Amino acid sequence: MSTSTKSKRASVLMQLRSFLSQFSKQQQEISGPGKVMEESPPQPPTIAVLGAGIGGLALAIGLIKRGIPVTVYEAADAFSTIGAGIGLGPNSLTAIDLIDSRFREKYNDAKTANEKPEFEHSVFDALYAEHGFGEKRGWTRGLIGAPYFTRSSAHRKDLLEIMQSFIPPGTVKFGKRARSVEEKGGRVVVTFVDGEVVTVDSLIACDGVKGITRKLVLGDNSPEQVAPTYCGMYIYRGIIPMDKAKEVLGTHAGDAKWFMMKEKGVAIYPISKGKEENFVFFVTDRKPWTQGDSPIPCTKEEMIEDLKDFDPRLIKLLDWAKPLRWPTWHHPKTSTYYKGRVCLLGDVAHASSPHQAAGAGQGLEDAVVLSHLLPLVESPDQLEVAFKVYDSIRRPRAQKVVTTSYEAGIIYTWLDPEIGDDMNKIVENANQRLHWIWQHDLKGDMASAENEFKRLTSEKRNGTPISSNSVKAGPVMEAKELAAPAS
Repeated sequence: MSTSTKSKRASVLMQLRSFLSQFSKQQQEISGPGKVMEESPPQPPTIAVLGAGIGGLALAIGLIKRGIPVTVYEAADAFSTIGAGIGLGPNSLTAIDLIDSRFREKYNDAKTANEKPEFEHSVFDALYAEHGFGEKRGWTRGLIGAPYFTRSSAHRKDLLEIMQSFIPPGTVKFGKRARSVEEKGGRVVVTFVDGEVVTVDSLIACDGVKGITRKLVLGDNSPEQVAPTYCGMYIYRGIIPMDKAKEVLGTHAGDAKWFMMKEKGVAIYPISKGKEENFVFFVTDRKPWTQGDSPIPCTKEEMIEDLKDFDPRLIKLLDWAKPLRWPTWHHPKTSTYYKGRVCLLGDVAHASSPHQAAGAGQGLEDAVVLSHLLPLVESPDQLEVAFKVYDSIRRPRAQKVVTTSYEAGIIYTWLDPEIGDDMNKIVENANQRLHWIWQHDLKGDMASAENEFKRLTSEKRNGTPISSNSVKAGPVMEAKELAAPAS
């Protein structure tokens, strides 16, 4: 090739490069920085939920309502009805309304209120468990509640049926017990006992108080927090038909009551539209629980021996209780609710003792915040930002519920060193301790979450590194350390 020909070819190439450069600049002016031509819209991350309990289903409902596809994997072969009665306070009712207004409407059709008008605004009536329920002392009533509070509860079965009605067929995969969960290459790999392996962009773990995901999230940095803590209390539970409850308890049936004694007690409340009464006996246990995860069999005689000082009417309820001792567990310390692309929700994050009837509500609140955040995520690299924001908003409040619920249990079993068995002080304390739970501004949480997510993702786009300290955390929780019940 001659020198002249080479020169002409080089000139043509330079002109072509110049043309392409000018074309690129014009496209950038039209489409914005970094864009040469029309891009396809970003694909939303793939999301899986592990566990089809109240929290997992609530999140699924919230995401589906907002057009976000999700698959729920459940270990059991069907929805579980264990737990019987679930009480929902004002914050919980607000939560189900925010998840899907149809949820609230259907709950209103299925809920059970206290039977008598004088107990409409009472979460429970505090009475003595001794013979006569305290009447010999002149004690006839100890109402706990507020004028803005209207007590309601539902059978777990009824609540799950309502939630199922909002879940499209095929969304929940049953019989899927997870063997392992791990992160690989920025994605989450779930291996199930049946051999199936699922890979997703994110996993929302709702696998319960002893879920395997807790170890993945906390095992490296806080291994001492992985296992749940025994609350030092086991329970007996059952459901009695309302007509039988009225034969046994007379006028005390049909409304939420809490019968108290040192180291023991029993809570009763109506469910199933007033057709049944749920009851739960609490027994303080000073020994470590070393008998596994499941309830352990006992005899009816052992149950009666535990409750021998109770009024005979209360002991009669045991005729409708399975002879099982159920251990109670909680997570008093959880230093984070997420790691990478795995995020904890509900009991696996913040299992609580039942003494403020607030555990299910906290799972519903989790679902509100997370179902509001995840639709804002445009690409998988934003997931961790969403989880940081969720953690900063939900963890301080949920952990405070855990610790204060434990404190309430100490008080209601007369083991608090300052209050003791003074029922007037117990009622006064109970009437003060629940307002911060019931009156919480969930809409404010949603707004704060959205604003913080947008701020952090904007900083990330602009090249500002996001550290854990850059997230505006919720209020600092100050709660006294948990201790074994006093002697």
